[in-house]
Amino acid sequence: MISNKKLAIDFDGTIVEDAYPGIGKPKTFAFETLKRLQAEGYRLILWTYRSGKTLDEAVEFCRKNGIEFYAVNSSFEGEVFDHETQSRKIDADLFIDDRNLGGFPGWGEVYNIIKKKIEFRVEGKEVLAYSKLKKEKRRFFGF
Repeated sequence: MISNKKLAIDFDGTIVEDAYPGIGKPKTFAFETLKRLQAEGYRLILWTYRSGKTLDEAVEFCRKNGIEFYAVNSSFEGEVFDHETQSRKIDADLFIDDRNLGGFPGWGEVYNIIKKKIEFRVEGKEVLAYSKLKKEKRRFFGF
């Protein structure tokens, strides 16, 4: 089933390792997962603190790795932000960020959370979702 949901995705610490203002190494499976989500109809929004030259560098880095965003730091392409009448919060169905409660679970987990609508919980500083909860259940039931 094709989706038209909008995903707001942070750059530093989420798509790439955090090396701001430089660009870190891509996170494991980041671009593969983003390409797959895009192919499934999700509209990807780059949602980052970066601006000016560092933002342009991030957008270009993603473009070179096969990702063109639906919008950048806005709710839709071409949106002009007016700080007098608009909130800085953008319109998206899901926000993917390394600063989530519990941290960033990894791109494999993110994909499964999105596609399988998996609920997750946070224990301490760890996000427990999909495979981690499955492993936990196996131990509990002795499988």
